[in-house]
Parts: sequence; structure tokens; C-alpha cells
Amino acid sequence: MVERAPSSDVRAPVVHASGEAAPSDAQFLRGPESRWHELVSCVRIFFEFLGGYRAFHFLGPCVTVFGSARFAPGHRYYDLARAVGRRLSESGFTVMTGGGPGVMEAANRGAWDAGGISIGSNIELSHEQQANLYLDRFINFRHFFVRKVMLVKYSYAFVALPGGFGTLDEIFEAATLVQNGKIKPFPLILMGREFWKPQIDFLRDTMVAGGTLDSADVDRLVLTDDPDEAARLVREAAILRFGLNYGVPRKPRWWLFERGIRPR
Repeated sequence: MVERAPSSDVRAPVVHASGEAAPSDAQFLRGPESRWHELVSCVRIFFEFLGGYRAFHFLGPCVTVFGSARFAPGHRYYDLARAVGRRLSESGFTVMTGGGPGVMEAANRGAWDAGGISIGSNIELSHEQQANLYLDRFINFRHFFVRKVMLVKYSYAFVALPGGFGTLDEIFEAATLVQNGKIKPFPLILMGREFWKPQIDFLRDTMVAGGTLDSADVDRLVLTDDPDEAARLVREAAILRFGLNYGVPRKPRWWLFERGIRPR
């Protein structure tokens, strides 16, 4: 296999989901503002959602990969993320990540290795979130909650590698949505057994034992270090449980100024 090396001066098209003046989370969450300010915030958030819908509408079946931005190439978790990104792409899935470095870059890179579609759904931060070079489409969000909706909305499964608060927030939010029937019981796969097993032990030994969680909720979280197994679980669930048939994809309509993902 000959790896495609991305050019340092060529990036995927960056799409801003809303206008330059959109408020940040800090501004939005700081308390009551004037009625006019609140109305303008609602309109800007609407357009941020709309921008995300338009950018991601033609992705095809998607799997979202979560994980830390802090693992460099050559780290075992970087290599694991790259392998699972490749396997997911070979199984016909678009690979979506937060679009940054570390695990996100590795999963996107794995999709590129296989010639698949690679997507970044970024959040504007003061650190760690420069877009990686292995993206077919990249959209920048200003509000965490808008970005999190996009990461969930288009996915048939969620794969989490080791990470920090953000990774825990993302995978356990997905688990909460499944638990409460807000989304279908899509696969929730944890990769990096050594990292995740203490978390699972805490869920079982403390939360289930204390009556704050059902054992069935913990059973939904699958531990594996095998990229082939992860891809197989996602593929079988998507096809057998959720009816994915890889039919004719939706086509962009030029009169709505829509655009699909162009082949590299």
C-alpha cells in the first residue's frame, strides 16, 4: 500500500457554520442578556445548525471516532486509531472525528489510507484544535452543543479511544442518549482496554452496585483492542439491526447550492 502524503499547503475546504460575529459558548452561557441580544443569539445558532446540516447531508453512513488530541504519530493509541479508521472506511463508512490532531488525525488518516471519506467537525478552542491534513471536509463550530449534535446525528456507531474530559463527555453523552431512547442503540465501542477497564469496573462495582445504573447500560459498552472486531461490530449492527443497504446516495441539488463530497 502506498500512502498518500497530504500537501502541507493544501487543506480540505474549511466551512464556518455561521457568520463571523457568532457568540462563543462563554458569551452564550453567561446569563440573561437583552431581549435583542438573545434573539440574535438564537438566529445565529439556527444558522450554525443549518450550516452543519448542509455540510454533512451527503456524507453517507458515518461512524464517529472520539479520542485525545495529545497522542503523536507513533504512539500506540495513534496507531490503533489509524487502524480502526482504515477498517471502518474499508467497511464502507465515512469516518468523522473532531478534526484535530492526535486520535482524531489518526482515524482520519486511516480513512485516507483506505481511500474513504474523512470528515472533521471542529470546535473553536484556544489550544489543541488545529485541523489535521487528512480531511475531505472540515467545518468549524463555535458552540459545543451544536458540534455535539452533529457528531451524533449522522452516525451509526461511536468509537472512543483514550482521551480526556471531552472524550468522556462525548462517549457518555452518546450512552445517555441510547439509554433514554433518544437515539437508536448504536454500537458504543471503547478501544484501549488498559485505559477503559478501570472505568468499566467503576461503573459495575460502584454505580450498578449502588443502584444508580442498570447492568444492561454497562453491557452496551464494548471493550476491544482489535480494529477488525470493532469494524465487524459496527458493520453487523448497521446492516442487520438498522437496515443499512448502501443504496443510491442522496444527490446534491444545484438549485439549493448544495455540494457533495468530491473524490480525491
